[in-house]
Amino acid sequence: MQKNHPTQPTDAVLVKDYINGSELALERLINRHQLQIFNFINSKINDRDTSEDIFQDTFIKVIRTLKNGLYNEEGKFLPWVMRIAHNLVIDHFRKSNRIPTVENNDEFDIFQFISDSAPNAENILVQEQVLKDIQKLVQELPEDQKEVLIMRLYRDMSFKEIAENTNVSINTALGRMRYAIINLRKLIEEHKIILEA
Repeated sequence: MQKNHPTQPTDAVLVKDYINGSELALERLINRHQLQIFNFINSKINDRDTSEDIFQDTFIKVIRTLKNGLYNEEGKFLPWVMRIAHNLVIDHFRKSNRIPTVENNDEFDIFQFISDSAPNAENILVQEQVLKDIQKLVQELPEDQKEVLIMRLYRDMSFKEIAENTNVSINTALGRMRYAIINLRKLIEEHKIILEA
């Protein structure tokens, strides 16, 4: 790590410079990390063209987040970008493999409670607090429901993967998730957690 070397500004410095209007800073960030990020995506996708697309989408999201002033990773730029790339890879598999995801009937979506207006710093803080509160409540769920919920929401696993990992059918995994959400809603009401930002 050449943190103090004048010709090698840290990621945090480059992020700041980019937010302050330096396109060159972004170019340096991309050049510095593109190989690692692209190789990570390609190792999951195994198709160069699709990997290129996901790589582009990753940086579109990065740029949008930085431009909207929503980045606050305290210098952990690469892990943050990797998380974005990882989520886009998962989205790609969801679309292409038709992995059974729940229809948009809100049965499974904790985040439906959180208002979907454009996030500002205050909303983000509120959401972080809500997530901490919810994480505590998740611990109160029955073990099988908790396991499915954690795999789905925190590890971003598909129901197919959850079923394989827990040795149950996809329907059982879906059922457990449904009960987990129902129970979580009850707990949220009991604990009077305000989920509106």
